[in-house]
Amino acid sequence: MTGQTRAQILEDELLIVRHSGEIPEIALHATIHYLQKDPEGPQLTLTDLELRSLQDAALKRCREIILRDLDPENRDLPLYRGIRRTIYNWHRMQAFCGRIGRRPDDFRDIVCKALVEFLRREADDVAAGERSSCINCSAGDLAEFGRELGCDLHGFPPDWQELCPAEEMRE
Repeated sequence: MTGQTRAQILEDELLIVRHSGEIPEIALHATIHYLQKDPEGPQLTLTDLELRSLQDAALKRCREIILRDLDPENRDLPLYRGIRRTIYNWHRMQAFCGRIGRRPDDFRDIVCKALVEFLRREADDVAAGERSSCINCSAGDLAEFGRELGCDLHGFPPDWQELCPAEEMRE
């Protein structure tokens, strides 16, 4: 090891995973490889608690990414990816949770509320002429996502479908 204690090494790696890029699961796997198998790494055998802490850091980052794109304040920032990316990231997080044996149910309600609030704000801003809609997925995809989250679609703003781009004809 590099003179660092086990706790210091793990803390550094937790920070790397927690503040990773768009795909925290990849950062998690890279960290686990480095900590356990990389010949230049510390060659640790992680405890269940240490592994769970690293997984928690990746899940926190996943949640942050999902909520980032449901924050109306981010709509005009370069980091904003849109609702389509939120849906993709939600499914990615669901799959990750399945692989690590976790249930993201507690987060489902948070995402549902954030989605409804986002749509209300978007509808208000578009109706006031303050902006054009930034919704980048079809009304069908948005409705399916809302149902998957357990949202009551009646809680979506009136005429929310008009915020979505027209669905493309598929051949």
